[in-house]
Amino acid sequence: MTKNEAVLAFLEDRFPDAKCALHFGDPFQCLIAVSLSAQTNDKSVNQVTPALFSAYPDPFALAKADPKEVEPYIESLGLYHNKAKNIVSLANALVNQFDNAVPLKKEDLLTLPGVGIKTTNVVLAECAGVPAIAVDTHVNRVAVRLGYATKKDEPVDVEKKLEKQFDSKDYIKLHHQIIAFGRAICHSQKPECEKCGLKEYCSYFKKCALTTAK
Repeated sequence: MTKNEAVLAFLEDRFPDAKCALHFGDPFQCLIAVSLSAQTNDKSVNQVTPALFSAYPDPFALAKADPKEVEPYIESLGLYHNKAKNIVSLANALVNQFDNAVPLKKEDLLTLPGVGIKTTNVVLAECAGVPAIAVDTHVNRVAVRLGYATKKDEPVDVEKKLEKQFDSKDYIKLHHQIIAFGRAICHSQKPECEKCGLKEYCSYFKKCALTTAK
């Protein structure tokens, strides 16, 4: 079994039902939820979005809002002042440039204020089934530890390197499985290596083994 086959087999065995942890009902909600998830966790975002989406169900409704009116809905999130401004600006762009709808083309999404490649990839994967591996902190960490990328790589470089290694049909599920693996086992601090079936490929585990052996 090759390294890539081992990675896919382990992740499928441990996380067969991995999926996006954010809750949303349409592309607009997906875009806003992903935008709000920066520097916070998905659980926290899911706690605030029901009321937010009830008050602002579409880009037009949110575009008309003053950011200070939006802030109370998301104040439990970090950076909520800036995030309120950002999602109102984002809604205005959707209204003015895309007829009150979320465009589902990469080049269009990347023109929106505050929308980078990670958010674009998540929206396209979740809402249009476009194969992509969005690189968040979990994906980046796992990719480095398993030798697919280096610590110096930018997220877009990590994305390209992972996509070269795996078949496009696996991108979306692999993205979710790596995140689940990062959350459950391959933590940033004190990863649970005893639960991991990929130790033979892991630079972190090898480093720890060498340190212990000294």
